[in-house]
Amino acid sequence: MTGPPTGGPAAAASRALDSVLDRTVAPGFTALGHAVRRRLPTWPADPGPGALAGRHVAVTGASSGLGRRTALDLAALGATVHLVVRDPGRGERVAAEVDAASRPGTARVWRCDVADLGSVRAFSDAFLASDLPLRGLVHNAGALPPERTESAQGHELTAALHVLGPVLMSELLLPALAADTGRVVLVTSGGMYTQPLPAHDPDFERGGYTGAVAYARSKRGQVELLPVLAARWAPRGVSVHATHPGWAATPGLDASLPRFAAALRPVLRSDAAGTDTTTWVLASEPAPESGRLWHDRRVRPTSVLRRTRPSAEERDRYWAWVRSATGLED
Repeated sequence: MTGPPTGGPAAAASRALDSVLDRTVAPGFTALGHAVRRRLPTWPADPGPGALAGRHVAVTGASSGLGRRTALDLAALGATVHLVVRDPGRGERVAAEVDAASRPGTARVWRCDVADLGSVRAFSDAFLASDLPLRGLVHNAGALPPERTESAQGHELTAALHVLGPVLMSELLLPALAADTGRVVLVTSGGMYTQPLPAHDPDFERGGYTGAVAYARSKRGQVELLPVLAARWAPRGVSVHATHPGWAATPGLDASLPRFAAALRPVLRSDAAGTDTTTWVLASEPAPESGRLWHDRRVRPTSVLRRTRPSAEERDRYWAWVRSATGLED
């Protein structure tokens, strides 16, 4: 696979244009940003046909939206896709779609509510019992509740679904991931750029609750844990990445932010454009650098505002909360 040029005036100009798109937000996060970047000489090569042949990849929240598209894209590259969903009926419909688009038996459905740590443990035990190696684990399941809701363990829902469940599931599945130098992907959101790390109130117990703020805070938590998780899992040969899909048209966006979705409908990305970087991270060789945030196949800063950049003490405090809530050893 031939990579993009790294030097010369053309490469420098491409990187400059890419950065302008990124810093101005609206153009870079829309369909325009993805379309322009794909045509730049610095755009990394696509994974080759069959890049994931013989590999197993698990995708949470795979019954609709970006999770469904991720499953289809990975199957197209030869992967056997494990759909980790709350509703097995909806999951079976997507599995049938994946099988029809690739080959029979490509997709398998597993039930798991990622926000419920008991459900995460049960799923992880069942998957490990299958003795299958995992090339990738994509944490795509997400929600933006209109009012404060608690998980089965009493944690604020977005924190449980986007942070606690994914961290615990990844930890429990490390034996399967280590068997195939696995890659863990946290699908995050550009909304996290607006919020600081909620180190002193991770369960959003104080102040007026807003679903969009809670969602952004939990996504901030994902990206701030990247260096911690990368160092923790590196001895097992497992890497971790966060991917930002941009503003993509999905049923979830329509349901949770209908005004935003309606206003930006003409410029929203397709689901395929939204999942492009996730697929690339999982299928490209060599593996992208661990512990980084990726958007349109390039490393991005995790903070652009000084007020959202956490201190080392805040990151340690947040990680201590995650460990305590999930029962992980330090």
